[in-house]
Amino acid sequence: MIPASPGPPSPALEAAGALDPVVRRYRAFFALLDWSAVPNRDAHRAWPGRTPHPATAYVKALLVKLCEGKPFVTDLRAYLVDHPLLVLELGFRPVLDPAEPYGIVVDRTVPGDRWLRHQQQTLDPAVLGRLLAGTVAALGAVVPDLGTTVAVDVKHLYAWVRENNPKETIPHRFDPARQPRGDPDCRLGVKRRANQGDGAAKEYLWGYGTGIASATDPRYGDVVLAEVTQPFHRQDITYYHPVFGQAAANLGRRPTNIAADAAFDAWHVYETCAPDGGLAAVAPNRRGPTPHRDPDGHPRCDRSLTMASGRDVRHEDGYRAREYGCPLPRPTPTGHACPDPRFAAGRGCVKRINLEPGGRMRAALDRQSAAYRAVYRQRTSSERITSQAKALGIERPRVRSAAAVHRLNTLTYVVINVRAPQRIHARAAIPPRPPTLC
Repeated sequence: MIPASPGPPSPALEAAGALDPVVRRYRAFFALLDWSAVPNRDAHRAWPGRTPHPATAYVKALLVKLCEGKPFVTDLRAYLVDHPLLVLELGFRPVLDPAEPYGIVVDRTVPGDRWLRHQQQTLDPAVLGRLLAGTVAALGAVVPDLGTTVAVDVKHLYAWVRENNPKETIPHRFDPARQPRGDPDCRLGVKRRANQGDGAAKEYLWGYGTGIASATDPRYGDVVLAEVTQPFHRQDITYYHPVFGQAAANLGRRPTNIAADAAFDAWHVYETCAPDGGLAAVAPNRRGPTPHRDPDGHPRCDRSLTMASGRDVRHEDGYRAREYGCPLPRPTPTGHACPDPRFAAGRGCVKRINLEPGGRMRAALDRQSAAYRAVYRQRTSSERITSQAKALGIERPRVRSAAAVHRLNTLTYVVINVRAPQRIHARAAIPPRPPTLC
């Protein structure tokens, strides 16, 4: 039996790794992460059996998978076998053999495909979340106002199933009752829906959604503050409060301003900014009629009459509201009639106005103001993050479970956040150009 190494690599291997360009690149990459968030097995405690590979080695291997653009675990393992010094840098416990190059049996040191795939599905998501939070804390230490304005958005992800392949002939392709056999966790949802006017275009797919909260900085660029993955049948608005709460926890304070598209045009979204004096720059949702109000904020009926104030009630959606009724019979009957059938029934039309700070902000928001436009422009931060994540393969993950999709999404955003300070270091390493003579 070939013995496993009980200790760290030899000085010769350390020197060889220091000269290897791949090892040097990933050594600098991993140095920007707080690995105390990933607990390893206590080496000083007596355990039965052989000492396993540390958990950090598996996390680092999956980060390499994303950085190298390897869609399958089999591709990742082949890459690691071709780079034995990188395998040692990742922290896998080597299997020794003096007759082999570098004195290790690389093929036996690197875990098998099935075990790597198992780790991809079962790594503790809380640990990966703490790793992402560590990148946010590190960036927040050098950018004190990071996250003052946060952009929130949701990206669709295609599940790896036949139903998403347009070249496949499948009856009842988009029947929600016929779950694809390739992925039992994905769900059917709408990728694109026009919010304006009639004849809204819809495109269906089986998959997942990844919701993010992002921020931008002039020097470091765009970073991810929080992320949540759900099956694709969940509405965009369901992502908001989880990512907002996670962003506040990772930053150590609540974001002041929010930028989002029309899918997040709900009073409780504005409520997260209004009490603290912030601004929620959210595009208006035009699916319903625009309410008409007078300069004092009181609603007007369909005949443009200012409605009479009534009692305060609790709306079924959870907010405090005030009822406003037809002004013709109340508070003093005017003797005039209205052709509305509700007036003939004896009550007239009734409207309820949201009294919460978020509801008042939503109604009074001036979307032509300079303040609104300045905050709303930062919504492009989430779009640039989506572009980077798409380049890392997030849109079409080659896995078949929600657990694996969730973990790969978190690691994808870890890669994006680590690359932000790397860009600063790369610019600092470039010597200034000498002045040119005209």
